[in-house]
Amino acid sequence: MALANTYIEDSIILLTVDVGNTTTRLGLYAAAELQAVWECATRDSLTSDEARLLLAGFLRNQNLISASFSPDDGIISCVVPSLTNVWAQALQVELGRRPLVVGPGLKTGLELRYNDPAEIGPDRIADVVAARDAYGFPLLVVDLGTSTNIAVIDEDGAFAGGLIAPGLALSAQALSRAAARLPTIEIVRPRSVIGKSTRDAMQAGFVLGEAARIDGLIEMIWEELGYRTPVVMTGSDAEALVRLSSHDALVDETLTLRGLWLLHSYNRPRR
Repeated sequence: MALANTYIEDSIILLTVDVGNTTTRLGLYAAAELQAVWECATRDSLTSDEARLLLAGFLRNQNLISASFSPDDGIISCVVPSLTNVWAQALQVELGRRPLVVGPGLKTGLELRYNDPAEIGPDRIADVVAARDAYGFPLLVVDLGTSTNIAVIDEDGAFAGGLIAPGLALSAQALSRAAARLPTIEIVRPRSVIGKSTRDAMQAGFVLGEAARIDGLIEMIWEELGYRTPVVMTGSDAEALVRLSSHDALVDETLTLRGLWLLHSYNRPRR
């Protein structure tokens, strides 16, 4: 979607880059609204020049390659350490300034009740910041991607901790690699709990098993907290799994990118 020039002139244009283990998402914000999103596969061998080409292609599609209209700033969340500086260098060349990188030292507005806050993944920080801002607290944030992350925002609004487990697709791929006779499956809702073929049985085991696991973990977290909370889900598998969950949950596909926008506003407010 192209942005109207009159709209751009009155607002900061922010590039948000969320580098996950499997997928990298680029977001473009103007006037505090997400205007465009683009995804590509995360490559460990990516160079800063290649990252610049990806950025240029994304911006060209938004009609933002011109002297008058260009991004003002950027912010990066990266869970692949070898790629953090690659993207930072690419954005610095594109923007003419060093982008923010989510990590220690960045203002979050959160109380982090974690033994070592430096261990918390930047994507988890962005998720919690955005979720608390949009949905209040207490709240559980379930991020379903390469890993399944559940973050707990307690009744004081603090990040109380959470859990990390293998994600749905990662588990399916690992089993297919370890067991030569088992096929790689598509992650879709199975036709039946009782599979009549190996493929159907694997889909039932993985997809329904993941839904049951998440439901069980939510109940265990609530029991430990001593109270129930709303639940918001995000990530690549959220839409599929929320329909199988026994709990009412909201799906917010752009939670992490909005968290990056908020973190930028906390640390480099527009004057």
